[in-house]
This record gives sequence, structure tokens and C-alpha cells, in this order.
Amino acid sequence: MLNVPPVVALTLLAMAIVHAVRVLLLSPRANVEFLLLFSFIPARYDATVLAQGAVPGGLAADVWTFVTYAFIHGDITHIGLNAVWLLAFGTPVARRFGPWRFLVFFAVTAAAGAALHLVTHPGDLAPMVGASAAISGYMAAAIRFVFQGGGPLEMWRTPESHAYRVPAAPLSAVLRDPRILAFLAVWFGLNILFGVGTLAIAGSEAPIAWQAHIGGFLAGLLLFAAFDPFGNAAPRDEGPDPGAAPDPTRDPTPNPDPDTEPSVH
Repeated sequence: MLNVPPVVALTLLAMAIVHAVRVLLLSPRANVEFLLLFSFIPARYDATVLAQGAVPGGLAADVWTFVTYAFIHGDITHIGLNAVWLLAFGTPVARRFGPWRFLVFFAVTAAAGAALHLVTHPGDLAPMVGASAAISGYMAAAIRFVFQGGGPLEMWRTPESHAYRVPAAPLSAVLRDPRILAFLAVWFGLNILFGVGTLAIAGSEAPIAWQAHIGGFLAGLLLFAAFDPFGNAAPRDEGPDPGAAPDPTRDPTPNPDPDTEPSVH
């Protein structure tokens, strides 16, 4: 808890400040106006609703609400649960990606969650809030490397500073790993149960935007490689063909030790 990456701590602080301002400083009317401007409302993209002037903000809000909704939460239970999951899954991703990749990944996966929510709730006037889609993206990113040999969840892992830089598993290998498949089965199963109303978050009566969770998760799983600074596990080098002619341009000096630690920028 005392070694949380600063970018994770600042993200949590931003969420806490937004919630405190809404609860402590804004009047009920101002809070509604705030939600209309910064939460994600599918009806914003319905021409019929827009013609009635029900959702203000114009083109700018059409764009920024794909991300800003993720910093708003319904109540203290909502923000508390998301904080726990962000600490658990955002921390390893932040240690691997660095702060700027971490933040851009947050925005991309939040937007992907909002996009799937929009597709499944066209014209809906109910605002969607919460960081769960982005956190689901971090979950998907984390499973690409935390189970790898020497990674954060490996019993005989490398030193802490190296564990978050192990080569990631290729997506094809991820979908064959029994541990990851078990994680995916549980995760998707829980979201389906939330979606059909079998499960609910204690202390909250708000419906769960589970489609947004899935949108963020799929984006995190598929886009991980575009953000990862360390790459996938490389195939084993079989060496040069013994029947091939020698390359006169090849440097005869020995190759560096393949176990040498990569530089970090």
C-alpha cells in the first residue's frame, strides 16, 4: 500500500476530489448539471433527444464524456470498490507501462467501455459513471504478463524491479493458458450474473453497466501490445543455418548476454 505508483495514487486522488466536490460543494441542481455535462449519456448521440435540448454540452461533451464519466462515482461504496480494484490491477500495469502510457490506456479503455454501452443502450437517458471499464482494461492487460515466468505472480520470480518487465505472453498463448482461461471464465461469469440481476453490489441499488466492463476488458486485451514497452516473449533462437555461406558483413564479436537487463527510459 505504501509503494503504490504515483500515477495510480493521483488517479485515485482525482476520483476522490470529483466525488467530494459533488457531495460537499454542489447543490442538487448543480450536481445534475455536472452529470449532464460529464457523465456518459447514450441519449446524447440520439438526434431526436438532442432536438429536444435534453442533454447540453454540444460537440465538446460528445467527445470528452467518453472519458470523463470514469472519474465520477455514484456513492462511497462505488468509489471504494473501484479504488480497491484499481490498486490491485492498475499498479502492475503502471509499473510496466510508466505514467503516460498508463493514463492513455485508461482513456482508451474507458472510451471502449462507453462505446459498447452506447451500442447496447441507444437513446438511454440514464447517465453512466465509474472507472470500472478502464479498470477492466487494466485487468486484461495484467493477465498478459503477471503469470509469466519471473513475473509478479510467479513463486520463483525475479527481483521486484524486474518482475514487471518480463516478456508478455502472445495473445494466442494467453487463450491457451488454463490459469488465464479460469480467470476469464470467472470474470465473464460474474459480469453476466450482474447483468441479469442475479448479483448486486452491496449498498448500491444502481444497475451495473456490465457491457462497459466487457468493452474495456476486450480493448485492454487486444490493445495491450500497442502500449507495451517490453514486447512479447520471443521465439527461441535456433541459430544460423550451418549450411549457409558466412556473412562478410557480420560483426565477429560475441553477442551481448541475452539475460542482460533492458534499459528503461
